[in-house]
Amino acid sequence: MMLVSAVIGTVVVAAAKSPAQPVTPTPPAAAAVVTPKPTPLPTKYVVLTFDDGPDAEYTPKVLDVLAKYDAKATFFEVGQNVRKHPELTKRIHDAGHSVQNHTWDHSDLRKLTAAKFQQEVSSTDQAIRAQTGSTPTCLRPPYGGVSATVRQRARQLGKGLVVWTVDSRDWTKPGTAAIVQRVLKNVHSGSVILMHDGGGNRAQTVAALPAILTALKAQGYGFRTLSC
Repeated sequence: MMLVSAVIGTVVVAAAKSPAQPVTPTPPAAAAVVTPKPTPLPTKYVVLTFDDGPDAEYTPKVLDVLAKYDAKATFFEVGQNVRKHPELTKRIHDAGHSVQNHTWDHSDLRKLTAAKFQQEVSSTDQAIRAQTGSTPTCLRPPYGGVSATVRQRARQLGKGLVVWTVDSRDWTKPGTAAIVQRVLKNVHSGSVILMHDGGGNRAQTVAALPAILTALKAQGYGFRTLSC
């Protein structure tokens, strides 16, 4: 918000034989308030998501590529990895990306007791909040494992469940070209694309990312991040 200061001129009182009358100063003009216009969200867009980090080797490389192409993403982080690499979670957040919850140790939420479910989510919330200052509102269930019970428990914790619509299957390490092809073949406006920055060797994902981003931008796609 920019405040434009008013310029107040100096009042000069001429000498006269009669006693000078008090001079009422001119009130300053009201300050003009300029509100920056928010950057409009792209109408044709995809949501890039990265799971299982942060990872000391691959997360920084993913962040560097995203920065080069001016693309924002959502990182679904595993709590125990946040504990190991808190500085990376902070870096992700400070770069303008969204940091969300992917449980503490990548447990299948369908197989947990209610108490364990809450522990998995809440402990990860706490670790992320310590680095970003905000609590995640989205929860990505590991393996895409969703059930009526998982939905109910997530709702009770104030979390929206997020899966994906385009699976790069990069975790299978099919080769860079295959990852690029799977994403671009199935993408459309509003797609939520699943990739990984942690959980194993993600060199192929890092290598595929420039080609994916170049093609998406050439097709007129913008990038949105998630909050629930």
